[in-house]
Amino acid sequence: MSFLSLIGIELKKIRRSKIILILAVATVILWLPSILNANMNFEMQAEGISPENNFLIQGFMGMAWFMFPASMVVSTVLLNMTERSNKGILKMLSLPIHTAKLCLAKFVVLLALAAFQVLMTVGMYFVSAGIASQTQNYDFILHPLFVIKEAGMIFAASIPMLAFFWLLSVCIRTPIFSIGIGLASIVPSVLMINTKIWFAYPMSYPFFVITAEYGKLADNITASQVKLTPWLPVAVGITVFCLFVSCLRFGQAERR
Repeated sequence: MSFLSLIGIELKKIRRSKIILILAVATVILWLPSILNANMNFEMQAEGISPENNFLIQGFMGMAWFMFPASMVVSTVLLNMTERSNKGILKMLSLPIHTAKLCLAKFVVLLALAAFQVLMTVGMYFVSAGIASQTQNYDFILHPLFVIKEAGMIFAASIPMLAFFWLLSVCIRTPIFSIGIGLASIVPSVLMINTKIWFAYPMSYPFFVITAEYGKLADNITASQVKLTPWLPVAVGITVFCLFVSCLRFGQAERR
């Protein structure tokens, strides 16, 4: 069975799960405060940032710090639970399929879910910005290419984090512990982005990237900027290590 066929099978499985619904609800909840507090964006002009830019960045900061990582923690565990709940993993392992290939196929599906939530976030931004524009009589809608670029940076920066969450779900079979450790790992990201070794903590990557963009857009706010060295080599190393261990551990308990 080809790798693309495996991905197709895994995508069909999540249609019957509640993962998509959870991601959609989380995305809607994310933008509700931005709509309700749209008038507060005008107060940030003193910091040298326009109301429309602040509307976008504040929403994306809320997404990058907690809502997006938390949704991915839950989605990662649910991906594994869809197999374990009905012993589907045993059926898959009985086929002539390399476990590493199956593990990587599931990780690609996780990346697809992350991309889907990012796209939903972009869509909800435009809906929210449109509503806020009507209520505040001010145009909050930014150019689509700029919005997509910001969202794309968050997604790209989140790949090492997703690899770590996938490693947790593979190695920790008890869902409540896997979710608990995953959620707990998100909280220190706010502190880590203010240290010199932020690049060693993958959960801080999405938040660091959007905070750096905030510093670029706000004239009176100073924020650390992204430097590809040593961040990129460390990020690649973390991703490869997490996926390598995940492939070794995937299905190990079921094969005993």
